[in-house]
Amino acid sequence: MKKLLPALLLACTLGVSLTACDKLPGKQDVSFQNTDVTGLDYAKGFSLTDHTGKQRTLADFKGKVVVVFFGYTQCPDVCPTTMAEMASVMQKLGPQADQVQVVFITVDPERDTQELLASYVPAFDKRFIGLRGTPEQTAKVAKDFKVFYEKVPGTEPGSYTINHMAGSFIFDKDGRVRLFVRHGTGADAIVHDIRQLLS
Repeated sequence: MKKLLPALLLACTLGVSLTACDKLPGKQDVSFQNTDVTGLDYAKGFSLTDHTGKQRTLADFKGKVVVVFFGYTQCPDVCPTTMAEMASVMQKLGPQADQVQVVFITVDPERDTQELLASYVPAFDKRFIGLRGTPEQTAKVAKDFKVFYEKVPGTEPGSYTINHMAGSFIFDKDGRVRLFVRHGTGADAIVHDIRQLLS
């Protein structure tokens, strides 16, 4: 085997079709259906208050796969459909869902109070956590994740909507960002990738 291994490595490097190439010692067989962002040098974490009033960081969920989504409770379409999709993901995962943490970070802390998040976020799944910060903290976390959001004034004074990035980040059990999930990907593709990260 010691004499065969260098030959296999050389054959793989040259692009020769050998079924043994993807079975070399130490090589993980991982194939994601969402965008693989492994090694990304941002989206490193957060420190915000959850909907029960507890301070939370990404490190709190070490040992779990963590899905992070930025949105707001008055969002008319993208946010509720994403949260419903993640609820479907949890259902499809079955017992494995207990190894997954879905985190909703509001980009509208002025209106999304702790009480409002407490009624909105767990309504999709009781295990989901809603996070909020001050406007300054929210801006910092969004910048750290390179998430775009902006207020769009409404017709009435003080009314507004928020344009924001419609996608989710998935972290592995060691707290490393691994995937970016585009809005509308579908629950099955997310379930597939989460199972890869849990295995």
